[in-house]
Amino acid sequence: MGTEGARALLERAGTLTLQTGNLLNWGCLRKKCPATPGEEVRDCIQKTLTEWSSKVGQDQNQETLEVLECSVAQAIEKINPEERDELKVSVCLKIAKLFIVGSNSSSIRDAVDLACSALGVAQVDSVIIAPPPVEDGTSLSLEYLQPYWKELENLVTNKKIVAIGTSDLDKTLLEQLYLWAQVKPSSNQVNLASCCVMPPDLTAFAKECDIQLLTHNDPKELLCEASFQEVLQESIQNMKANKWIPLWLLRYSVIVKSRGIIKSKGYIIQAKRNAS
Repeated sequence: MGTEGARALLERAGTLTLQTGNLLNWGCLRKKCPATPGEEVRDCIQKTLTEWSSKVGQDQNQETLEVLECSVAQAIEKINPEERDELKVSVCLKIAKLFIVGSNSSSIRDAVDLACSALGVAQVDSVIIAPPPVEDGTSLSLEYLQPYWKELENLVTNKKIVAIGTSDLDKTLLEQLYLWAQVKPSSNQVNLASCCVMPPDLTAFAKECDIQLLTHNDPKELLCEASFQEVLQESIQNMKANKWIPLWLLRYSVIVKSRGIIKSKGYIIQAKRNAS
C-alpha cells in the first residue's frame, strides 16, 4: 500500500525534493563501503525512497502536492545552536547537465536555502560548485561560469555563505575567474584521477593568490538523468520514472573544527516532473 501511495503522490507532484538526512545515522550504509561516489549517491537515493514510500499511507493518496518532500524522519539531524561555532558546514554543489541554460542560476540559491533549512543553520561556511558540464566539443569558459558565480556572490553578500570555491578549473580559467570576480574563490578542487600531480602553474598561482587546492574523486556527472530515473524505477515499481529530471544534487558535510571529525554528511536532490 505504501508504494502505491508514493507512486500516486509522485504522479501528481511537479517537484521532488529528496533529503537523505545524516548518512551516519543509516546503519546499513555505514556498514557498506560504496566503490564510487556515484554508487553512494544511488544507494542513498534508493534507501531514502524505499523507506519513505513504505510509510506513505492510504489517506495521502488523494493529496495533490506541487512540491513533494521525500525524507526519513529518523535520519534528519539539525545542528544544535550551542554547537554551531565549533562546527564547519561545507557544501559541494553539483548541477545537473541538462538544466544549465544561460543565466538561470536560481538552482544554486534554492539548494543553499534547502541545505540551511535541513541543518537548522542560517549560514553555510563553504560552498564549492562543480563547473556545469558542457556539450561535447565545447570548452568551459569564463562566460559560461559567470552567471553561477554571480549567484554565489549574491549569497555571500546576503550572508548565506562565508566562502565560495570551484572545482576542476585549470590555471588559465581559475586566473580569469579570480581577476573578474568580486568575491574571489577561496579554493579549487582538483581531480587526481585525471591529474596525479598538481600542475606546477596551478600550484604557483594558487599560492600567490591564497587559494587552497583540494583533491576529490567525483566524476564529472555524479548523478546523470538516466541513473536517477533508473533508481527511481527500482525503488517505486510501475511509476513513470522517465518523466522525472534531476535539477541539482547537493552534498553537505558538518565537521568538528578542532578535531577534523565528520559529524554529519548527507545529500539533497531536487528533480522536476516533465508534464508533457
